[in-house]
Amino acid sequence: MAVSVDTVYRTVLLILNKEQRGYITPDEFNKIAAQVQIEIFNEYFDDLNKLLRIQQSDLDYANKVTLIDEKIAIFKTNGNATGGTLGIFSLPTSPGVRELGTVIYNEIEIQRLQRSDFYNINKSDLTRPSNNYPIYLYEDNKIKVYPITITSGVSVNYIRNIIDPIWGFTVGTRGQYLYNANTYSPGNPFAVPLVPATGSRNFELHQSEQTRLIIKILVYAGIIIKDPQIVQAAAQQVETEQINSKS
Repeated sequence: MAVSVDTVYRTVLLILNKEQRGYITPDEFNKIAAQVQIEIFNEYFDDLNKLLRIQQSDLDYANKVTLIDEKIAIFKTNGNATGGTLGIFSLPTSPGVRELGTVIYNEIEIQRLQRSDFYNINKSDLTRPSNNYPIYLYEDNKIKVYPITITSGVSVNYIRNIIDPIWGFTVGTRGQYLYNANTYSPGNPFAVPLVPATGSRNFELHQSEQTRLIIKILVYAGIIIKDPQIVQAAAQQVETEQINSKS
């Protein structure tokens, strides 16, 4: 279950307005929210790399590697690689590939090599790639499959990029912002007349990240409204959360 963008925004406003400390507009919130979400998302991979070096508990609910993998699992997906001319395939786009997993050709897992290894393996008739034992290079966000006679039937498992949250709104009769709970539609800025974006999109992070999102958004909000007390208090809370989560 995703984190509600409306709940987070209203909570941030409630905390800011409790002592009349200031206000952030929906546009400011959307920009901050997108930045905070990607920061937390990127931290998963750094934390996972560190935890893999440490022995973990056998209990799933106490195993931190398992817990982080559960949060990343939201973004695990698969799709077809397209193109295939001279063995060069493009990866799925929108939102695109964050981390590439296994590459498969007709139910055969293709071995990934670095370019230096490819030169060596291609020198010998015994190790040269074939349709039964294909290899690939991953460069410039494309995969080059060998032998180049493979031009279709390639699919990939991957972790996709995260999509920005959006708190959409309409304007009320008194000029107030009213939450638009409809599914987000990007509109068409090139149409005549212009078709505006409408609706909202929730955070994609695991629901357990709601408090962390609010705290980190408050750090940026304090900078925008130039309130050092909010920045300091929220930053201290972020540090405490990080220490507790990694201890």
